[in-house]
Amino acid sequence: MEFFLSYGLFLSKIITVFVGIVLLIPIILSIGNKKKNRKDNYKFVNLTKKYLSIKKDMMRTKMSSEEYKSWIKYERKKEKINRKISKKEKRRKSCLFLIHFKGSLDAEEVNSLREEITAILSVADKNDEVLLILESSGGTVNGYGLAAAQLMRLKEKKIKLTVSIDRVAASGGYMMACTANHIIAAPLSIVGSIGVVGQIPNFHRFLKKQDIDVELHTAGEYKRTLTLLGENTESGRKKFIQDLNNTHLLFKAFVQKNRPNLNIDLVSNGEYWYGIQAKENGLIDEIGTSDGYILKNIKEKEVIKIKYIINQGIFKKFMKIISVFL
Repeated sequence: MEFFLSYGLFLSKIITVFVGIVLLIPIILSIGNKKKNRKDNYKFVNLTKKYLSIKKDMMRTKMSSEEYKSWIKYERKKEKINRKISKKEKRRKSCLFLIHFKGSLDAEEVNSLREEITAILSVADKNDEVLLILESSGGTVNGYGLAAAQLMRLKEKKIKLTVSIDRVAASGGYMMACTANHIIAAPLSIVGSIGVVGQIPNFHRFLKKQDIDVELHTAGEYKRTLTLLGENTESGRKKFIQDLNNTHLLFKAFVQKNRPNLNIDLVSNGEYWYGIQAKENGLIDEIGTSDGYILKNIKEKEVIKIKYIINQGIFKKFMKIISVFL
C-alpha cells in the first residue's frame, strides 16, 4: 500500500512539472518574439504575373523549342505595343482586386475585411474593380451588418464590386452579397435565406424539479425578454417575436435598397435557392464561378489578391493546439 502511495505522489509531481513546463514554453516564446509578433501582415499576390508564368510553362511543354521561341517573341512584341498605348494615353492598367471572405457565425473575419478594403481604397480609382469570393451561411445580425457596411464603403467611392458565390451565401452571407454591383453564383451554390432566427434553451422546469430557485431582476420592462434559467412569460415571448420581425423588416429593406428590381416579398420568407433558381428569382445576375471571372479579366486587368492576416501571437496559437488534445 505504501508503494502505491509513494508512486502516486511521484506521479503527481511529474505531472505538475510537465504542466508547468507546458505553460511556460509559450510565455517564454512570446516574450522572446514580442516585437516580431506584434505586427499584422498584409499579403499581396499578383495573380496576373502568376498566371502568365504558368501559361509560359504550359506553352513550353506543348510546343517545340522553335515554336516556343516564336511565341515568346510575339508575346513580348504585343506587350511592348500595349505599354506604348498606355503611355501615350497616360493611363495605367486597371486592377481587379481579389479578396476572400469565409464567414463564421460571429463574422469575426470582418476584422480582416475592413483592413483589406481600406488598403484597396487607398489606391483604387473608378476604373478598378473588386472581386469578393464570398462563402457564408450567415450568423449574428451585428457581425454581418458590419461586414455589409464595410462593403458599402466601396460603393460610396464608386468602386465596382462583384461578388462571386461559389458555394453558399445565405442569410447574413446574402446581406453582404446584395451590396454588390454584380453577383455571380455557381449553378448549385446556395443563395438567399432572407430571414431571421432566434432560439434559446430554457432550464426552468428542470431547476424547479430540483428545488432550485433562480431570481432575475431587471430595470426596464423589456431588459430581458426570454431567459435561460428563469420562467419565461407570454409578454416576453411576444416581445422576442416582435424584435425578430423588426429585424426581418430591416433585413428586407436593406436587400430591397441594394437590389431595387427584386420582388422582395417573393424571396424573403427565409427560403434558399440554388444558383440557377436564384438567377430566375433575381437574387443574382449571372451563373458562373470566381475562377471563370478571374480568367475572363486577367488579360485586360492586373489581378491582385489581397489578404490581411491578423497575428494571434504564439501563446494563442499554442493554446489552440493544446485544446485539440483536451
